[in-house]
Amino acid sequence: MSRIGKQPIEIPSGVEVNVKGQELKVKGQKGELVLNCHKNIEIRKDAKELVLKPKSLEKPGALALWGTYRMLVFNMIEGVTRGFEKKLELQGTGYKVSVSGKKLVMELGFSHSVEVEAPEGINFSVEKNQITVSGIDKQMVGQVAADIRAKKKVEPYKGKGIRYLDEFVRRKEGKKVAGEEGE
Repeated sequence: MSRIGKQPIEIPSGVEVNVKGQELKVKGQKGELVLNCHKNIEIRKDAKELVLKPKSLEKPGALALWGTYRMLVFNMIEGVTRGFEKKLELQGTGYKVSVSGKKLVMELGFSHSVEVEAPEGINFSVEKNQITVSGIDKQMVGQVAADIRAKKKVEPYKGKGIRYLDEFVRRKEGKKVAGEEGE
């Protein structure tokens, strides 16, 4: 039995939830999200809470999907009320980042600038060397942040590149100079 799936999801005031078959619509002050649930998961809406249950315990994968869909619905409600954000940090001499309309323009030491277009529902903001990716869809915010990070991964010798704000990068020791030891 899923410990996460058993927990009911409280619907806060100001959030409208509509269940129509397997389609779930969540509308709040920040926007609207839609989720098509798996056929093995049943969604029941009470007065101020949502309860998800597997339709049949014998069907393969029903228990595995139970907790997953509960968290997806919970994240939808969190997203339309508070939103999500990921912060990235740019480190390196000569590396620059700026926002131009809906594009993130980065100078990363290549012969050309790297541009990242913001998908629908995602916003970029930049302060000094810090990039903030925000939106209401947790999966999309995380994916866009990972795509930006992949443009220039942190190298382990000097620590230059794009990293998450609180990410720890293990540094390696460089090569020794010949003639330094043993003479």
